[in-house]
Amino acid sequence: MLRNALVLLSAIILVISAVGWWTLGRTTDNLGSGGDFGLGSEKDGATDILLVGSDSRTDAQGNPLTPEEVELLRAGDEEATNTDTIIVIRVPADGSSATAISIPRDTYVHTNRLGNTKINGVYGNTKQMVEEELAGSGASPEDIERRSTEAGRRALIETISDLSGITVDHYAEVGLLGFVLLTDAIGGVDVCLNEAVYDEFSGADFPAGSQTLKGADALSFVRQRHGLPRGDLDRITRQQVFMASFTNKLLGAGTLSNPAKLSELGNAVQRSVVLDDNWDVTGFATQMQGLSGGNVKFETIPVTSIDGVGDYGESVVTIDKGQVHQYFETLLGTKEEEAPTKEEDDKKADPNAAETTVSVYNATGIEGLASGVSGFLTEKGYPQGEVGNAEFAGVASSQINAADPEDPAAQAISEALGGVPIVHDPYLDPHHISVTIAGDYDGPGLTSEGMATDSGDGAEPAPEVEDGSNGDIIGQEGGEIPQEDRPAIDAAGVTCVN
Repeated sequence: MLRNALVLLSAIILVISAVGWWTLGRTTDNLGSGGDFGLGSEKDGATDILLVGSDSRTDAQGNPLTPEEVELLRAGDEEATNTDTIIVIRVPADGSSATAISIPRDTYVHTNRLGNTKINGVYGNTKQMVEEELAGSGASPEDIERRSTEAGRRALIETISDLSGITVDHYAEVGLLGFVLLTDAIGGVDVCLNEAVYDEFSGADFPAGSQTLKGADALSFVRQRHGLPRGDLDRITRQQVFMASFTNKLLGAGTLSNPAKLSELGNAVQRSVVLDDNWDVTGFATQMQGLSGGNVKFETIPVTSIDGVGDYGESVVTIDKGQVHQYFETLLGTKEEEAPTKEEDDKKADPNAAETTVSVYNATGIEGLASGVSGFLTEKGYPQGEVGNAEFAGVASSQINAADPEDPAAQAISEALGGVPIVHDPYLDPHHISVTIAGDYDGPGLTSEGMATDSGDGAEPAPEVEDGSNGDIIGQEGGEIPQEDRPAIDAAGVTCVN
């Protein structure tokens, strides 16, 4: 199946914020619901949004696309839920600027549920696993679809937070059809190519120079990666210049003052955009009213190779996690929030503690670790459950298993243990939580005093260099990345690219 890259920064953020109060009020009531993920609680003077392009063959309301629409998209017949476009965008409180950071679809990451995997498969593979888990539960097909889809979205949100080091405030998603509808709603987008291109895989067949693309041609433009010097990185550049040109045209004269175009944009958003349930779109639109095209910047995370090798021999993009964290901190600015002291945090009791029994299992070779962690949680008011060694030794990552990942007790335990990830376990009693401690754990309970130490293996952490690199790389790195003298991309005009 041909992979599909979707462009959505401008399509979501700028359409919703700029179409005006009349269209906005109508759009808000009819947007697709992405789920309640408890996002947006961290107030730091900026909004961090995860924008996702999915190759789903449904619209925002879950309705299947018609055969004619599928054929129009040149997307093939095989359906999947890959997220081949992943972008993090930060908007400051005054709405005066926006920075969009692309994450390559083949970025190789580790998740607790899936292990090592390409980031574009986190959503779809998690969704499939939860579907299989719920198949014999007696739940209706509609309920299984809703719960598995939300699980996939939640897994991707958590993976992005772990990769970037930021807290995602909001989630937005658009499908294949949305790309075409939103592009056509503004009369097409102007692009420029350095050389003529032809690619049978994506359907890209364009001359050199400036041109205006609509519909499936626009989709082919942002999807092509074969035959480009830097593969997926050049495709990301295509996506970024397309988004910049879209933004420029949307904010330019004539588009937002045309009632017919406003109506078409509103209809396109309703058909194609899914947002998390806690997003105050009206307030966000007010925040964005002062945005100008020249203040929308486009970036890509640093990678260590674009031809790395995964666990099963697949081609992957490798990254240094420490380098990516520092990149986000430098580019976006560290979130300013006065964190409570360790002593204050440890003394903070969970009001639901007495109702939740906690079992702790040790999956490391550190003697007494389960007892130490269990003792720490008991002091915070949680009744003690089973304490002992894990059934399977050598578990790669620590995790908290809970019937409801949004359970306040599970959230409080995760925070108390230093951010241990929470995993949905439908077979657990709602009042019972299981904690498995693996070799990556560095929270309370590692010493008799219950204070965090190092990883417990006696090894010194890898030294960090100036760009934040610390050797935290998953997969086997490939060769040196071809250099590119790429001009800065913003939404002030059209940039020529490969």
